[in-house]
Amino acid sequence: MVIIGPELNREDDCEEILRSLQKWFGIEKALQMYVRNSSQLPGFGIESGEQLVGFISLKEHFQSAWEVHCIAVLVKERSKGIGTKLLEHAESWLASKGVRFLQIKTIADTSPDPYYAETREFYLRKGYDPMEVFPELWAPTNPALQLVKYLGPPNN
Repeated sequence: MVIIGPELNREDDCEEILRSLQKWFGIEKALQMYVRNSSQLPGFGIESGEQLVGFISLKEHFQSAWEVHCIAVLVKERSKGIGTKLLEHAESWLASKGVRFLQIKTIADTSPDPYYAETREFYLRKGYDPMEVFPELWAPTNPALQLVKYLGPPNN
């Protein structure tokens, strides 16, 4: 498996990945936004052979604070460490640029959705700390949980 990026320009492949994950990416308008942004934002992908099996896109809010805009792994490739590799690679790349904080937003545990419980557990295992719940950031039915990880001191 090979990591590519930080420019992907693989919208069709990213869309295929997202469509394989209907339990997480079932809102069409959001899915299309993630697809568009996959080629507009910095990000990385993992190829197996010539197939893109996972990707991560990153959004800069401030020089020292970025966000995981989207991370997804083809459904048949889940639980093989691909998401972990993508996240670790993105964290290292950002830390090398002097980024101190990386945040992720996902659905909060006030939602009973079992798929997002799995997502939250993944981020907690990777060292992300819950910071705040935004009950209506996305929609009342999708309460947003903000998780943050400290990547290190700035490069001076």
